[in-house]
Amino acid sequence: MSSNGTTFFVGEFTHALDSKGRVTIPSKWRISGGDNTYLALPNPSDYITVYPPKMIERLEEKVSEANLSDTEAQSLLMELFSKADSFGCDKQGRINLSDKLLTHAGIKGKAVLVGKFSTFAIWAEDRREKEGVGKSERDIFDAMRELGL
Repeated sequence: MSSNGTTFFVGEFTHALDSKGRVTIPSKWRISGGDNTYLALPNPSDYITVYPPKMIERLEEKVSEANLSDTEAQSLLMELFSKADSFGCDKQGRINLSDKLLTHAGIKGKAVLVGKFSTFAIWAEDRREKEGVGKSERDIFDAMRELGL
């Protein structure tokens, strides 16, 4: 965590799941706060997206805008969050993801944690390797331009 209290997620780290199915979060990505510090959702691209408290607050604001009488919105929220998991790090920086999320991402032996600046992704090692195969090496400045940076 930086000196101003802002955490951002950069880099890529590979960690083995331990015998209890836990994975270690890099020390610079850890946020204290108890059992519900992070929110994890299955990503349609077969990995897990993990949101820290700051992003959860933004998500909470958006979710609270859904009308309680809007049955379609309520159904979508139920579908989305029934697949979610919340967790915090233990003293060693490990997290325990639900079996549903591990199965969704195909994580069995090793997990690859990939920074996305304000969130991070957790991939199965083999899927992360395949995801990079066939993609041309992109110039960092081209990527920044595509993102409007």
